[in-house]
Amino acid sequence: MSDFTPPAFPEPGEALAPANPSSDTLTLLARRRSTVAKNMTGQGPDAGQLETLLKIGARTPDHGKLFPWRFIVFEGEARARFGEVLKTRLRELEPDGPDERYALERNRFLRAPVVIAVISDVTENHKIPEWEQVLSAGAVCQNLLIGSSALGFAAQWLTEWYAYDRVVKTALGLAPGERVAGFIYVGSATCDADERPRKAPQVSRWG
Repeated sequence: MSDFTPPAFPEPGEALAPANPSSDTLTLLARRRSTVAKNMTGQGPDAGQLETLLKIGARTPDHGKLFPWRFIVFEGEARARFGEVLKTRLRELEPDGPDERYALERNRFLRAPVVIAVISDVTENHKIPEWEQVLSAGAVCQNLLIGSSALGFAAQWLTEWYAYDRVVKTALGLAPGERVAGFIYVGSATCDADERPRKAPQVSRWG
């Protein structure tokens, strides 16, 4: 059991400060770095930490209050069972592939103790543009990365081939029109992640 104390989430209608100055938050945002999934190990969030992480993930801009996303969590044996789905599907797509390739797919979700699938669930023909709904799902993925780091865990946002495969999407239980926004791997890092080169942001000022 961890001694984790969850943050105080607000109640509906509660008055919230328009800003929360925090140098720690600025440091986290300035120095956050994804950890490659293969460099993660077994220590992941416990039940309370995971619940908090999902609540933080869901606190994104959501024009129209449509909640245009949902979560699928992979833990324990479910990771290996989903790996069998990936291996079987890859054999159908690449029947003459090397055994190492199939083994990679079978073990893919075992790289981290927890994998969270963020599913974009767009409401079509709504006054809220579909693009805004999709962007909200992307914001959920980023919240999960930041929240994982704040909780003391490494994380990586991936899609990879199976996010776009129709058979795998059926195995995930996706409805028509639903799409995988990302698989968020969460665990403990086995090594530090080196900072990568980053371009300066392109900035212009209108007028």
